[in-house]
This record gives sequence, C-alpha cells and structure tokens, in this order.
Amino acid sequence: MQKYDVKKEHAALYSPSATTFSDVVVPPLNYLAVDGEGDPNTAPAYAAAIEALFSTSYTIKFASKAHGRDFVVGPLEALWTADDTDAFVSRDKDSWRWTALINQPEWITADDVAAALSTVAAKKPNPALTLTRLITLDEGRSIQILHVGSYDDEGPTLARLHDEYLPQNGLTFNGLHHEVYLSDARRTAPQKLKTVLRQPVRPY
Repeated sequence: MQKYDVKKEHAALYSPSATTFSDVVVPPLNYLAVDGEGDPNTAPAYAAAIEALFSTSYTIKFASKAHGRDFVVGPLEALWTADDTDAFVSRDKDSWRWTALINQPEWITADDVAAALSTVAAKKPNPALTLTRLITLDEGRSIQILHVGSYDDEGPTLARLHDEYLPQNGLTFNGLHHEVYLSDARRTAPQKLKTVLRQPVRPY
C-alpha cells in the first residue's frame, strides 16, 4: 500500500532554502483546522487544539488505512494574524490569533472527520474537538524560507521579508502568515528547530 505523504507530494513547499526566499505556487490543500488566540506558549486553548488535531488525524489515518488508503500524518502547521503585523516581528504573542492545521489527503471527507471526532471525543473529552473542522486553503503565489532556530528568533527574517523583499519585488500580502513546523519542539533543541515561514502574496 503506497502512503500519501504531503511532504513528498509537495516537496517544494516543505523543503525550501534556508538562505534565500523561494517564490512558489501553493495549490488548494485540505486541512483539519482549529481557531484560537493568545500566546501559544501559555494559552491552554493552543495545547488543546494541538491535541485535538493530532488525535483526530491519527484516527482518520487508521480508518482510511482499513479501507485501503494510507497516509503519513503531516506536520503541525498554523496560520497567524494580528491587528498589527509588526506584532510578529516584535513577538507580542498575546495579541496573536491563530488557526492550527494538519494537512489531510484529498480523499478525506467531512463525514470521515465527523466520525473520527466522535471516536476521539468518546475516549477523552477535549473542548477543542467541537472547534475542529475540515477546510480547504488556497494560498496561491507565496514567498517562503526555511528558518532554523528558535521560534523567537524569527523576527529578523520576517522583517527582511516584510520590509525588504516584498517591496523590492513589487509584492504585498495576500493571505495570512503561514508556518510549518518540521521539527518536534518537545524533542528538538531550540537552535535546531526547522520551520517553514510562508507568506501568500500578490503584486501591489
């Protein structure tokens, strides 16, 4: 049985350069999603969202495999926004709003998700399960780069993207800041964390 793996299927999106910005086109992709707000390091809602996403994704995976279609559960991803985009450069985390994500294969349906959520909820209550939904994200043209290091050290790279690269190339924002967490923060030293930083763009 061949496994779908989003990191291999869309390798250019999950393995960008760590030294130069990449200009890519992101196709429509499906995700489990949970919305929330606040500092991801301290907000209980963020931890609950991550648990809900992974529990549900693995339940979906096992059910899909039983029907002959297996896949690798993708990495955690997230969309980030704030009333002032400078909040990302300054790391004013309390003002951040987020949508935590895990990619799902195109054959996974809303009914599959509903069945998995019911199974997970029966095993362990989690308030984030009622917020978990299946969405399609169509980002289109985006600029991205691989950040190696602590999440709190992303500020200079984001400043370079926002204040230099985009204006110099006649581009502006066309969607929410997107991060892909290629490393497990529980098992990886902060200086070795690998994170894709992606910004959907359009000509201004």
